[in-house]
Amino acid sequence: MANKLYKPLLIDSVLATADLPKQRFISFSGAVSGAGEKAYGICDVETESGQYAPVATTGILLVEAGGTITVGSEITSDANGKAITLGDNQKSNGYALDDGAEGDVIRIIRGI
Repeated sequence: MANKLYKPLLIDSVLATADLPKQRFISFSGAVSGAGEKAYGICDVETESGQYAPVATTGILLVEAGGTITVGSEITSDANGKAITLGDNQKSNGYALDDGAEGDVIRIIRGI
């Protein structure tokens, strides 16, 4: 499988208030995003609680899928910070650029 394009336009940092896995949605408070929550961005590397985590906020980003995703779908976070298809009364965190299934790393675009 070919490597997927990763093109962050902005990477910021946030103080991790919990251990953060890489390629998951991160909340504004520095924890893994909850279900349907608006995310600050996606954590670039595994980060221990109390450390500053690099968070990609805008661009073409990589995130782990939490279920079946189809290209072009608007996505949000599940309870584990993974990408799922947006449902009613949930906040958008971008659009899928790849098809994927649970556990796949997919590309999304944020900031459009």
